[in-house]
Amino acid sequence: MTANLQWPYVPPDGWTAADLDHIGPDGPNGELDALKRIELIDGELIIMSPPTEFHMLVVDGLRSELRRQCPDHLTAVREMDVLLGPKQRPCPDISVVTKTATSDMDRTYYERDDVLLVVEVVSKSSEIRDRETKPRRYAQGGIQHYWRVENISGQPVVYVYELDPATSTYVVTAIFHDRLKTAVPFAVDIALDELVR
Repeated sequence: MTANLQWPYVPPDGWTAADLDHIGPDGPNGELDALKRIELIDGELIIMSPPTEFHMLVVDGLRSELRRQCPDHLTAVREMDVLLGPKQRPCPDISVVTKTATSDMDRTYYERDDVLLVVEVVSKSSEIRDRETKPRRYAQGGIQHYWRVENISGQPVVYVYELDPATSTYVVTAIFHDRLKTAVPFAVDIALDELVR
C-alpha cells in the first residue's frame, strides 16, 4: 500500500490496486463528501458520475436477466471491481462471474480468472473509457467477453465482443437492437426494449 495516502495528490508511482481498499468513500482522509465510487485505470483514480435513469434501468434489467439465464455455476453481479494488474482495477457495470467467487462476503474485487463477461453501459462521462480504454484493458487482462451498451434514442443497443486470443484484442461478433439473443458465452435471450419500460 502507498504509505501516508494524501488526497487528492497522486503518489509518485501512481495509485495501485491495493490502495483502493484503503480509500474510504470520502477519500483517504475524509475530504470528499460527494465521492460515491471510484475505479483504478492505468494507475489513475476515476470518479464515477451519478448514473442517469437510462443507465440505472439498463444495468438493473440486464443484471437481473443475466442472473436468471446464467448456467448454475455462474452468476451476474453489478459494480464490483475486477483486478487486472497492479495499476488496473476497473469497476464494470455488470460482470458474470463464477459462483465460487461470490462466496467470500468480505472481498472487494474479483480476480480476472473469476470473470467470464463484463458489461459497460455507456454514459456521456464515460464514453472514451467504455469504448476504448476499458475494452483494451479487459482484453489484455484475458476477459473472454465484453458487451458495450449504447443509448440510441432512448433504446439500448448492445455491441457484443469476443476475445481474439491471437491478438489479445476484442472482435465485434454482433450488434443487437431490439432483442439480445446469443449462444455465447451462454444462451441469452433478452428483450432490450423492455429494459427501459
